[in-house]
Amino acid sequence: MRRRIPGLEALVAFEAAARHQSFTRAAVALSLTQSAVCKQIAALEDYLGVALFHRVKKRISLTEAGALYARQIGEDLDRLERHTAALMTHRGERNVLELAAVPTFATRWLIPRLGGFKASHPDITLNLTTRSQPFIFTDTGFDAAIHFGAPQWPGASTVALFGEEVIPVCSPRLLPPAGCTSAAALARLPLLHHAGRHDAWPRWFEQAGAAEVDVTAGPRFELFSMLIEAALASLGVALVPRFLAQRELATGELVVPFELSLHSAEAYYLVIPDTPGPSAALRRFADWLKHEAAVYRDGSAAAPAAPRPRQA
Repeated sequence: MRRRIPGLEALVAFEAAARHQSFTRAAVALSLTQSAVCKQIAALEDYLGVALFHRVKKRISLTEAGALYARQIGEDLDRLERHTAALMTHRGERNVLELAAVPTFATRWLIPRLGGFKASHPDITLNLTTRSQPFIFTDTGFDAAIHFGAPQWPGASTVALFGEEVIPVCSPRLLPPAGCTSAAALARLPLLHHAGRHDAWPRWFEQAGAAEVDVTAGPRFELFSMLIEAALASLGVALVPRFLAQRELATGELVVPFELSLHSAEAYYLVIPDTPGPSAALRRFADWLKHEAAVYRDGSAAAPAAPRPRQA
């Protein structure tokens, strides 16, 4: 059955005109005449049966339908361009992996280790995109994902990597001279919140035996990397996974004001779609990632807990 898809030339002309908000500038960008761009867009509107632009004298603006279609087509053309570039670069060999990963895990744990993967697998190119929420693999070009949560993902299999130990961290400049000798003392400091972990501080204080403490106040940040930067800036105390703040804890830029941690029932997982089966490159990456996770788990278990700050 023939696909009901407009011609690529018309879509490219429309996307350029929508991006530049001008037929003239689109023509310059595409090395075409303005007349050619106008004809392509008119043909596209005839095909769709929908007006994509308002035309008032010599000015144009997107209609509501045109604005929605422009966003969708722009994403589709970007994806098509990436796939084409990857195929041309690697001449059809299936040694390019498209991986989606939760943001701070990607920047703080995965990327620092990718040099080792590249050294042992120089023929594999790994492209990394951040995604915080589950998605349907068939709707994307991703080969695998690294996800934090439960080990259920429709249409995919999960491989456990490791869990989370969440601890409070802050700049040593924020601490009072006597330190924090109790959860109640910690509660008197500004608290920083992760926008997606609404129950983190209530659970921490409940475990500390101070469930009555009001922990609703304080700014919220979308990513753990933002929380860490906010803690470094002495904006307050953040609850973050210990492994994400290891560098700052090792240098003393951040400290643990009160040594009490939460162990989440959720964990980090490698997610591999059930169909089609994993490529040889993905199997090699999965083996490497499982090994790195095991090394991290063993080292984390062996590492001594940070001492409580001494009382003055």
